[in-house]
Amino acid sequence: MKKSIPAMLLTAVALVLTVGKPAASATGAGHYANVNGLRMYYEIHGRSHGEPPLVLLHGGMSSIRVSFGRLLPALAKNRQVIAIEQQAHGHTADIDRPLRFEYMADDTVQLLRLLGVRQADFFGYSMGGGIALNVAVRYPAQVRKLVIASTVFDASGLPPGYLDQIEQVRPENFQDTVWLKDYLKVAPRPQDFPTLVEKIKDINRHTPGYPPSAIRGMRAPTLIAIGDTDLPSIEHAAEMFRLRGGGLPGDEAGGPAASELAVLPGTTHVGMENNAELLLPAVSSFLDRP
Repeated sequence: MKKSIPAMLLTAVALVLTVGKPAASATGAGHYANVNGLRMYYEIHGRSHGEPPLVLLHGGMSSIRVSFGRLLPALAKNRQVIAIEQQAHGHTADIDRPLRFEYMADDTVQLLRLLGVRQADFFGYSMGGGIALNVAVRYPAQVRKLVIASTVFDASGLPPGYLDQIEQVRPENFQDTVWLKDYLKVAPRPQDFPTLVEKIKDINRHTPGYPPSAIRGMRAPTLIAIGDTDLPSIEHAAEMFRLRGGGLPGDEAGGPAASELAVLPGTTHVGMENNAELLLPAVSSFLDRP
C-alpha cells in the first residue's frame, strides 16, 4: 500500500507554488553555466527595456516550470527574466555539498556575475525567498528590489511542530505528485530523488535566523507576499513588513512605505500560484513603481 503524507507535511517539504499542471518553459530559453562546482541551469525570457532583469528563485523540491510556470510568461512581457534552478533541483544536478541558503545565494550571485548582471530585482518563493533574502542581506548592491513570497526570516514564523514533522517525510510519500513527476522528467540523474528529499529535510534543520537589525538594514524596497492560510504565519510577515519600514499610517507619513505587504485571500502555501490573478498585479506594480 502506498504511504500517504499529511497535507501539512507535503506543504512544508514541497515549498512550491502550484499543484496544477505547470506551464512549459519557452523553447530554447535554457542554458548552463559552470558555477562553484555546479553545472547550473538557467533560462532567460523576455527582453530588457532599460530596467534591471528580474531573477526568479523557485521553491524547494521544485523547478522553474513548477514554481513559476503560470507567472513567468506574464512577467516576461515587459521585462527580462532570468530564472535559475538551484543545486539538486530541476535540470541542475546535485554535487557533494549540503543545501544551505548561503551556498545557493553565492551560486546565484556568481551566475549573475558571469552573465554580466551587476544589479537585479529578485522574486523568491519559499526556499527561493530564503535565498533572495540571503542575497539581500549579504550582497546588498546586487539587489534593486526584493519580492519574497511565503518566506520566514527566522524559525519563529514556522508552525508549531513543523520541524519535527518534516523528519517523518520519505521519498515514497511523493508518488503521483507534480514534484516527483517533474523531477523524473528533467533531472540529469533521476535516481537522486531520495537524496534530494534528505537534503531538503536537512536544510530545514538549518533554517537561518536573521536578527531584526539585519532585516531592518537591508537596502532594497521589499514586497512581502503571504497567503491567508500559508505555512508562515501572517503575524511573522507583518513583523517583517514593520522591520522594512511599513505598518505606519501612510496619510500621516506622507504616503505609502517603500516596502509593501500583500496578503492573498483564499491562498495556501502550495496553492500560491493558483491565485496568480492576485499575486501578479501586486508583483508587477511593485516592480514597476519608480
